[in-house]
Amino acid sequence: MPKGYSVRSYLAGATAARVGDEMSGPALLLAGLAVTGSATGASSLLAGITVAAAVGGPVLGALLDRAVRPGRLLACALALYAAGLAAILAGLGRLPTAWTVLLAVLTGLLGPALSGGWTAQLPRVAAAPRLPRANALDAMTFGAAALAGPALAGAAAEVLGASAAVVVAAALVAVAAPVAWRLPARTATALRARPAPVTAALAAGFRVVVRSPPLARATLVSVVCCAAQGMLTACVPLLGARVLGGAGRGALLFSCAAVSALAANAVLARHPRAVAPDTVVRLSALVQAAALALAATGRPVALLVAALVLGIGEGPQLTSLFAVRHREAPEHLRGQIFTTGASLKVTAFALGVAVAGPPATWSLPGALLTAAGTAAGAAFVGQSVGRRAGRESI
Repeated sequence: MPKGYSVRSYLAGATAARVGDEMSGPALLLAGLAVTGSATGASSLLAGITVAAAVGGPVLGALLDRAVRPGRLLACALALYAAGLAAILAGLGRLPTAWTVLLAVLTGLLGPALSGGWTAQLPRVAAAPRLPRANALDAMTFGAAALAGPALAGAAAEVLGASAAVVVAAALVAVAAPVAWRLPARTATALRARPAPVTAALAAGFRVVVRSPPLARATLVSVVCCAAQGMLTACVPLLGARVLGGAGRGALLFSCAAVSALAANAVLARHPRAVAPDTVVRLSALVQAAALALAATGRPVALLVAALVLGIGEGPQLTSLFAVRHREAPEHLRGQIFTTGASLKVTAFALGVAVAGPPATWSLPGALLTAAGTAAGAAFVGQSVGRRAGRESI
């Protein structure tokens, strides 16, 4: 470990990068709408920077696993992500919309660096006895970013202008780059391993996930839960309009969920070994299912309680998912497994939003109950797939 480098440094850098990432989506929406006046063009920027992560994650992870100093590659990815945000902003109103969307897609390819790519480096920072607690704190940075990012984007746009919100988001990501640069190098054992070609490494990473029952189970449960969360997201504006008195008030549900997720993870950080992470991943899916079913009742108080319960399911599930990956992933494939998992979750979330959009307009309770059934099914299907993966590996 580099002299002076600590878990606190890691967490500070991760928090800055992830807040910047959470700011970037709303900021691009606001800036795109303010500069071009086109809601379609603005939403295309967000779609481009989000969907591209599904492609970029596995490749970026494979490259991180091959790097002698993965922190330096990670720092370059962060710097390029920040530069991409600045380029998109510079192109708004000056370049055709298609070109700015292309810039968003290219920038989004680096998005997994801010999530799985960074988390994959944690075992090089925290010694094994401290890893469970450090893992819980790392997961809390996602909750903090989800809570602070959109709020900062809105505040910056209100006070300084929509374009300034993009600048602040890019600056936060760029500030994290020097922290990433100083991350520890790969271990001597990993350096002695001859790296496989990138294509072979990609195949090896997928095989590890499929053939490891705990990894297969945790990955599937988390991905399907993300689809359910995407379904809820498609319902949130309608919930706000019909239940809380305004479409914009639906965003309060995300804040409630983020707060309860942070609180749940704070408890988990104090007692990281109280329950096996594999168990938490599955039980958290059932907690989320119960929350979504409660939201389908359409009552204001029940809806707020549902948001709080949802966070209690989401926060510990993310922490436990990371714990399973740290425990099961081989060191030479850890980066790829983390970034591939992040890409799959982003893709599932986007599919959930797309699938639930039309049904939500016809029957909002029906869409929410579908989301609840999806989350509940994740726990049981994940168990089945994990058993099958174990039999195939024998």
